[in-house]
Amino acid sequence: MSDTLRDQLLGLGFKPAPKPERPAGNKSAPQGKPHGQGRPHPHGKPPQARQGEPASGRPQQRPSHKPGGPKSGVKPGPRTREEIDLAKAYALRAQREKDERIAAEAAKQEEARRRREARAKLTELVKDKGLNAADADIARHFPYGDKIKRIYVTADQLKALNAGELGVLQLDGRYVLVSADLVAQAAEIFPAAIALKVDPNAPAQDDPYADPKFQVPDDLVW
Repeated sequence: MSDTLRDQLLGLGFKPAPKPERPAGNKSAPQGKPHGQGRPHPHGKPPQARQGEPASGRPQQRPSHKPGGPKSGVKPGPRTREEIDLAKAYALRAQREKDERIAAEAAKQEEARRRREARAKLTELVKDKGLNAADADIARHFPYGDKIKRIYVTADQLKALNAGELGVLQLDGRYVLVSADLVAQAAEIFPAAIALKVDPNAPAQDDPYADPKFQVPDDLVW
């Protein structure tokens, strides 16, 4: 702009624009956030610290322990001779008790097997040889298995039974009247099945149920 035009504008009342003032003092960068803060992260938001990690972002180191070992790291010392002998004694006793249990169970099973076979053999022997009478009306009581049992016989069978000419066997949950010969065979095959065998030479007081007048009432529950 020429001086003539400037002078003309000043004459018309226009004022020249004021010059900007420079701040006095230190010309260094203004104070603000510390160096490194406020800068945008190159990939967006800055990564957040994970739980259990320090603010620096480095994971904390945890103490490591060897698997199977004590945390203190102290190894147990060698066992003494006494401890070794005691451990051997415990092991031998445990093995002996185990062997005894196995042997006892085997013997029990073997005994049960023999009883089944003997009972089956005796049942086959006595088959169709029982002398139980349908019209028997006399109750002959006798002790068997810690209880008082009974079998119904006729008058003649009662005399023969008390004389030792007949006997009673327990088979399949019932009492069978048989001859003395079958009782003798049962004693060899399966003695536990003999429910009543009278010794004719024994004193009368040894068998109080031999006399019918000492019969137990039928309505008495045993």
